Amino acid sequence: MVLVPGWDCFFSLPKQKKGSTTPYRELSKDDQIGGYPNFEQLELLSFDPKTIDSEGRCVILEFPAFVLLGVYCPANRDENRDAFRSDFLNALDMRVRNLIAIGKRVIVMGDLNVSSDILDSAHAIEAIRKCKLTELEFLSSPPRLLFNQLVKGGKPGTHEIEQKPQVLLDLCRNFHPNRQGMYTCWEQRINARPGNYGARIDYVLCSMDMEDWFVWSDIQEGLMGSDHCPVYALIKDTVRYRDADRSIWDIVNPPGVFHAGLRKQPAILTSLPLSGRLIPEFHRRRSLKEMFQAKSTPASELMGRAPDLPHNPRSLQQLKSPDSAWNDGVKGASTADYQTAKRTPANKISPRPVKRSRKLVDTSSNLSKGQQTLAHFMEQIPPTQISKAANYDVTLNDPGCVPLANKSSFKERRTISTENTPDPAAKESWAKLFTRKAPPRCEGHNEPCIVLVTKKAGPNCGRSFWICPRPLGPSGDKEIGTPWRCPTFIWCSDWKSQE
Repeated sequence: MVLVPGWDCFFSLPKQKKGSTTPYRELSKDDQIGGYPNFEQLELLSFDPKTIDSEGRCVILEFPAFVLLGVYCPANRDENRDAFRSDFLNALDMRVRNLIAIGKRVIVMGDLNVSSDILDSAHAIEAIRKCKLTELEFLSSPPRLLFNQLVKGGKPGTHEIEQKPQVLLDLCRNFHPNRQGMYTCWEQRINARPGNYGARIDYVLCSMDMEDWFVWSDIQEGLMGSDHCPVYALIKDTVRYRDADRSIWDIVNPPGVFHAGLRKQPAILTSLPLSGRLIPEFHRRRSLKEMFQAKSTPASELMGRAPDLPHNPRSLQQLKSPDSAWNDGVKGASTADYQTAKRTPANKISPRPVKRSRKLVDTSSNLSKGQQTLAHFMEQIPPTQISKAANYDVTLNDPGCVPLANKSSFKERRTISTENTPDPAAKESWAKLFTRKAPPRCEGHNEPCIVLVTKKAGPNCGRSFWICPRPLGPSGDKEIGTPWRCPTFIWCSDWKSQE
């Protein structure tokens, strides 16, 4: 993801748990991106600018052709964060409008955590159908009001607030104005994605003067791996820029890097300060492709680089392998040992050391042939060796042997072991006692239910229950006679009491 040939990447990595940012406001006016909120605009916010910018939720890059804002807006899960969420959206609105006011093109993309219209929220459609919510109430929430004032085609809610000009274009909705079910986020807890019960909260927005630059925009709802799906927009290869047709590669890179759509300079020489290629962990590192394409050094070349061996005979003798040194030790000691053994009476020599010495000699001969391979250890012992070992007689006079019990005691042990054999009926009853009870089956599909835990605050918080294993349908309700989730609901405590 960092060293992909032909691409550059940018990451927002907070240094602290709550997030952090790297300020670039101190640069000179010519080097600044610009469009910063003024003091009058900041007075409208309840949080100070450092707090709003403390969670690393926005990465801003300026290209010669446009300014790109990658945004992850706060969600509305916690009521204690409503004020912070409102201030963040207001600060984003101020920055975008200020950039467009000074003549810069703007692209905003990311998770904005706002559904623009009822068409973009399955939950809102179901709530309005059940008369739990009206369309005006849905459109009048503060984040949605602010978003619809910023984006072209946004429906106004209440008319009590000041209306502002719409300066951005929703590309995906622009190419699919009446498409239903075009959702980009689904709740994983209720397995809502298979039934497409979700919301569209991810966008690619651009300023109005860039509408002709794009040829297509869509979602990739079939791409799994997250509770969101990607949203993309395709830019033309050649666009109208400063009263001339220019290649998009020429105007999104520094001058001189591309000419007529062809690269003229290496990528590493033109990387921006926030480029992922310049992160210390990846700078000057080879990619996997380069590592696999690298040619290995020939063995002859490595031998040529080896240092010269010493010419001292003693040094050469020390460089011998341990196997050869062991063989030399055995051969040097064999003559003296043989002469000593010849002068010793035969009846005083124990057979055990002779066998050990023979094994040592055999082992040394095997070691001299070289190191054994892994396949040698995996080989099975030939049956002839096993039969010889089984027919080998051991006398009780040998001090290393221990006599076995007599035949009568052996028969008694067999009788006792036979009496301790468990009864099959008792074994089956104990197995049933410790076997977990099978889950109940749902009423609509006769399939084994799944167990979930209640997390909603109240008297039932923490209790487990069984429900239908199938996902929710497009309506978001439990349905009867459909392939989606049926209304089966059983408390685990009630199911256990039926045993």
